[in-house]
Amino acid sequence: MQQQREPTASESYFWPSVWAIGLHVLVFGMLFVSFAMTPELPPAKPIVQATLYQLKSKSRATTQTNQKIAGEAQKSAARQTEVEQLEQKKVEQEAVKAAEQKKEEAAQKAEEAKKADESKKADEAKKADEAKKADEAKKTAEAKKAEEKQLADIAKKKSEEEAKKAAEEEAKKAAAEEAKKKAEAEEAKKKVAEDAKKKAAADAAKKKSQDAAKKSTEDKKAQALADLLSDTPQRQQALADEQGDEVAGSFDDLIRLRAAEGWARPPSARKGMTVVLQIGMLPDGTVTSASVAKSSGDGPFDASAVAAVKNIGRLTEMQGMKPSDFAPYRSFKMTFTPEDLAP
Repeated sequence: MQQQREPTASESYFWPSVWAIGLHVLVFGMLFVSFAMTPELPPAKPIVQATLYQLKSKSRATTQTNQKIAGEAQKSAARQTEVEQLEQKKVEQEAVKAAEQKKEEAAQKAEEAKKADESKKADEAKKADEAKKADEAKKTAEAKKAEEKQLADIAKKKSEEEAKKAAEEEAKKAAAEEAKKKAEAEEAKKKVAEDAKKKAAADAAKKKSQDAAKKSTEDKKAQALADLLSDTPQRQQALADEQGDEVAGSFDDLIRLRAAEGWARPPSARKGMTVVLQIGMLPDGTVTSASVAKSSGDGPFDASAVAAVKNIGRLTEMQGMKPSDFAPYRSFKMTFTPEDLAP
C-alpha cells in the first residue's frame, strides 16, 4: 500500500489565500456596484465575512500565515471601511448640503413669495390709494363744476335781469321820445295848419283886393267904353282924346297884374332890378310873344318875367277895342321890376 504524501506548507496555504482574495474582490465589486446603483441613499455598512478554514495541520508556520492573511484582510477591510465611511460621510455631507441648499432655496422662495405678496399688497394699496385720490379728485371736479354752473346761472340770470331792465328803460326812453316827437309833430302840424289858415286868409284877402282892383279897372274901362259909345261922334272923339292915356294906363296895370299872378320869384331877384320886355298881342287880347329887350343883368329874373307874361294867355278885357286904340299893343315894350311882379 502506497503511503499518502503530506502536502507542504505552501501548498496548504495557497487555496485558502486564493479563496480569501477572491472573496474580498467579490465583496469590493458588490459594494462598488451597490454604491453606483444606489445614489442619494447612504449605503449600508458592509459586512465582511471571512471564513477561515481550519486546517488539519496547525503548525506554527500555518498559524503565522493565517495570522498574516487575517491581518492583511483586516487592514484591507479597515481601509475599505474607512473608504466607505469617507464616502458615506461625503454622501451625508452632500445630503446635508443639498438639504441646506433646498432649505435655503425654500427660504429664498418663501422670502421671494413674501416680498411678492408684500409688493402685491403694496401695489393693491397704491392702486386703492390712487383710486381713492381719483375718486376724491372726481368729486372735487364735480363739485367745482357744479359751483361754476351755479355761478354761471347766477351771472346769466343777473345779465338777463340787467338786459331786461335796460330794455325796459330803453323802451320807456323810446316811448318818451316818440311821445315827444308826436307832440312836436302835432304842434308842427297845428302850426302848419294855423300858418296855412293865415296864408289862406291872407291869400283870400289879397285875391279879394286884387279882384276888387281888377273889377275897378274893368269898371273904369267899361265906363270909358260906354262913355265913348253913348255920346255923339264928336263927343266920343273928345272923350277918346281925353281918356286915351287913362285907358292905356289901365291896360298896362292890367297886364302887370295878370303877369304877377303867374310869376315865380327866383332866389336871385332883388329890389331895384329892371327888365324891359318886348310883348306881342292879337286884337282879341292873346299874348303871342314875350322876349327880353333890355336885361336886368340877372338871367333868372329876366326869364321869370318872360314866363310870367307868357302865362297871361289872353286878356279878354281888350276885346272890342277900336283898331286905333289896340294898335299900340300889337307890339310894345313894357318895364318890369320885382316890385311890379310881387303879389
